[in-house]
Amino acid sequence: MSQSPLDLYPLSEKAPELVRTPGGLGLDDFTVDAAVAGRIGPQDLAITPEVLRLQADIARAARRDKLAENFERAAELTAVPQEMLLDTYELLRPGRAGSAAELRARAQLMRDSFNAPLIAALIEEAAEIGEKRGLFTKRF
Repeated sequence: MSQSPLDLYPLSEKAPELVRTPGGLGLDDFTVDAAVAGRIGPQDLAITPEVLRLQADIARAARRDKLAENFERAAELTAVPQEMLLDTYELLRPGRAGSAAELRARAQLMRDSFNAPLIAALIEEAAEIGEKRGLFTKRF
């Protein structure tokens, strides 16, 4: 019988070997001594797309499909630079985008430059809803 993703939850207790930082550190590497010695840096506090996808598998196995979708989108966002994330967030706020075309262009950028089709689809959905509701009046 194959193992269910639910059998891995919580990862830190049941499968800590699967949790790695982008630099390859494992959970056991996070100690006060390592931090004081400078062996742990800010980059080591980031989550990897692999762990986020594993969390998505666990959520889906628990029938929490919306949570799983959020983890999958988060996995895509790990490849997007911070400045682009913040700019996209700002663009999605009410009254910030001047047109649906502006959002569609950002969706295409996410798809082409960052291999983020789920994020692109979410932005395209926002463009469609904004168009239907007439939300593209610049307010700020």
